[in-house]
Amino acid sequence: MTDPFAGPTVDAARRALAARLKSGGIDSAELDARMLAGAALGLDLTGMITAAGRPLTPDESNQLEQFARRRLSGEPVARILGHKEFWGLPLELSAATLVPRPDTETVVELALELLRADGPVARPLRIADLGTGSGAILLALLSELPEAHGFGTDISEAALQTARSNAARLGLSDRATFVACDYASGLSGRFDLMVANPPYIRSADIASLGREVREHDPRRALDGGFDGLDAYRLIAPEAARLLKPGGALVLEVGHDQSGEVEGLIAAAGLMPADAPKTDLAGIRRAVLGRKLPR
Repeated sequence: MTDPFAGPTVDAARRALAARLKSGGIDSAELDARMLAGAALGLDLTGMITAAGRPLTPDESNQLEQFARRRLSGEPVARILGHKEFWGLPLELSAATLVPRPDTETVVELALELLRADGPVARPLRIADLGTGSGAILLALLSELPEAHGFGTDISEAALQTARSNAARLGLSDRATFVACDYASGLSGRFDLMVANPPYIRSADIASLGREVREHDPRRALDGGFDGLDAYRLIAPEAARLLKPGGALVLEVGHDQSGEVEGLIAAAGLMPADAPKTDLAGIRRAVLGRKLPR
């Protein structure tokens, strides 16, 4: 088969890739083509502009063709590249982790707002991220809280390996501990803050998700059971047990779940506080519960 990227210049190859992706029904064709071409050629945006007129080498052409086929098969760009930026931090991914999404930054924003309202962020804090995956939420918080120590839990050892690697690459290993357990079952002591982005997709809805998610994100990181609330039923009482008086629980929720999750938080003895924080699309994305001070 003739290599469609053999011979052309860098700019022509990028444009050809964008056209192929667009014809394949990919809405973000231009952006994806720029990112994949840059990765295949080892060039950033400035480098792509500077090298626009040079021909591709055979190795570059072959790499770009492999990327094109993977993207056209429905594999997300982040999976192809093996990394994704979250909260400005470059994070490695693995088959055991979700691709971090901008919606989840709402959890980080709400958690930081709470901590800043309670006092200086540069104070000793003990935080936990339940079901940490790549470590995205935990490492984002640690990057903003210079004296905090964080615990990331996950039932998947492969996910924990990815999170540990990300912590090391970001220089946060000395303040991050990773524990293999189901949510908070392996934790002890008291916490100032607990956060989680648990599985919340209803089991029956998994099949209707986009193929980028359905076929490439780990199912156990998506499937929240019959009503999507299984994880919250476990997390809420664990948080009530482990939070310090006045401590906070911040949870990501699905688009129609905030009221039900607040009910579970209240049933566990925590106080739902304030209105849920909305994401950029206006969806109630992060809910808060606090342990009442004594």
